[in-house]
Amino acid sequence: MSWGRRWIFRGAGIALLVAGTAFARTQLPERPATESGDLFVPQPEVARLASLGYRNLVSDYYWLQALQVVGGSAQNPSAHAPLIGRLIDVVTTLDPWVDHPYRFAALWMTDSAESVRKADALLDRGIEHHPDEWRNFFYQGFNRFFYLDEDERAADSLEAATRLPGSPAYLPRLVAKLRAGEGGLDASAAMLEELVRESDDPYARAEYEKALDEIETERRARTLDAARDEFRRRHGRDIVRVEELAEGPDAVLESLPPELHGFEWVLSPEDGRIVSSWYGARYEPLFHASARTEREQMLRGGAAGSSRTESR
Repeated sequence: MSWGRRWIFRGAGIALLVAGTAFARTQLPERPATESGDLFVPQPEVARLASLGYRNLVSDYYWLQALQVVGGSAQNPSAHAPLIGRLIDVVTTLDPWVDHPYRFAALWMTDSAESVRKADALLDRGIEHHPDEWRNFFYQGFNRFFYLDEDERAADSLEAATRLPGSPAYLPRLVAKLRAGEGGLDASAAMLEELVRESDDPYARAEYEKALDEIETERRARTLDAARDEFRRRHGRDIVRVEELAEGPDAVLESLPPELHGFEWVLSPEDGRIVSSWYGARYEPLFHASARTEREQMLRGGAAGSSRTESR
């Protein structure tokens, strides 16, 4: 076949795809955006019925909408978690064999306990259709541990991942730590390091690296805590300045551990704990120190009530 005829057929195919998507869209009820500016997203079953023979095309349309929501968020895509959840629900209802959108939801639906649990349910759907994909189990385990403080359920997900090809060799040890209630900083760091390696989203990778930075800062602060206890034992009083730990002939430390950002170690005016002046607060296990209030609200609320080109 000549190149000219090939291009004619290719052009006709593209035109047919565009027309099919447009026709399927006309079958969906038109509604304005919400007051917050969110897009209208149909119920998954409505979208399924209206898509006729164009399910994959309509799924692609809503997937592009989800990408635009995240790409158009200047600072915090997770603030749009409810909208992202509705979009990915439609995407994966119309085409449940997609792969990356499930983890995309797990990545960005982290604004509340409710959102994290909805992302968890979407990952269940992904696991049903991709039972050999260890990353879905890993993301599920990470969210259960890091955001929901559910060590046992996190261990269940990660243990399932250990049985699949390609999963990291350290996962069995991590599962054992979680089963023993010894998650803490080491477990957080191990999972975050894996997510840094796994993520192809620069914004997400930066957030994971920020969390790793907080964990290392917390490790150094705990070294200072131990030195502070020893100072009290030796001198019968507490420190007035953190520098006292490395001063005088009977200094507890030869020198203070460096603060990662070149700032200082200070005593918090709020609770007297040793903190980095960069962060101004201590890292709370399972959540970033900068989001402690949000974490508490998430857990109270829970008690009360990239691209898609990887594979399809």
